Amino acid sequence: MSRVAKKLIKLPQGVELKETDGVLSVKGPKGNLSIAKPAGVNVANDNGEVQLSVADNDDMKMAGTLRAILANMATGVSEGFTRKLELVGVGYRAAMQGKDLNLSLGFSHPVLFPSPEGITIATPTQTEIVVTGADKQQVGEVAAKIRGFRPPEPYKGKGVKYAGENIIRKEAKKA
Repeated sequence: MSRVAKKLIKLPQGVELKETDGVLSVKGPKGNLSIAKPAGVNVANDNGEVQLSVADNDDMKMAGTLRAILANMATGVSEGFTRKLELVGVGYRAAMQGKDLNLSLGFSHPVLFPSPEGITIATPTQTEIVVTGADKQQVGEVAAKIRGFRPPEPYKGKGVKYAGENIIRKEAKKA
């Protein structure tokens, strides 16, 4: 069996896992997340410790994936996930307008990005964006969409980048 699938998932305090009609639901203080349980993978919950097992060796490929997804769901509903973005460039600004993110990225028009359900977007400063939520995949997807409006370019490094991201710079042409 997969080495990842053999590891136990210790559910944090206040998080519970339920299985109903082939759907695994994780409930915690930050929300509820659910996923369809793949056929052939068994999930056993013993006092906050979740163990995965498979009946047939052909189903091992999904056991490790399901274990990683369940562990991320448990972390998400207890602590949540965060992605920070930075705006680099003269005149590049971000501000919240209600539930919409208003971005000034050097275009002739402002870019309005509506905040999806279950995701919180905050702008602590004009050049910082913080995306938080319980679903790790959705937080990463929203951060990638925001970054996609103006990815950092390699010559001056201007654009929307992840906090801590290293932009590989190119040297400009010489005459």
